[in-house]
Amino acid sequence: MRIEGRDLPAADELRLRNVHVGVQRKAEVIDRVPVSAPSATWELDVAVREIDGLLDVGGPFVHGRPGARFLYLSWGNVDGTTFEMFRRAKLMFGDIPTALLRGAHEAGGVLVGELGLTDECGLPKCARVRPPDIVWTLR
Repeated sequence: MRIEGRDLPAADELRLRNVHVGVQRKAEVIDRVPVSAPSATWELDVAVREIDGLLDVGGPFVHGRPGARFLYLSWGNVDGTTFEMFRRAKLMFGDIPTALLRGAHEAGGVLVGELGLTDECGLPKCARVRPPDIVWTLR
């Protein structure tokens, strides 16, 4: 799976001065990208299994209970080696069209989520990010 982020918030518009966004693996935020970057891309290993005709996802990047699984993109200020999270975006697996998820599982394609990372106020995108704010494709 790949998450492709574009339109990061303008660093000079943020109150904090060293803001990064990364993907949350369990409790740790990894692969952090500064808001000064032109884009952010994360490659994630996600396991998919079929249970009673339904697909379920899992792995270290997947949070939530069956039927309500999601990924977190976490925003934080970096001070040395410390990442102080202040906001998160939630990408729900339930918002991915079933045919795309099944196609990635059965054909081995890469499921890609594309989204802008700035909200309508110019701040880091947070809360639940749903289509059309995220577009899912199979490549």
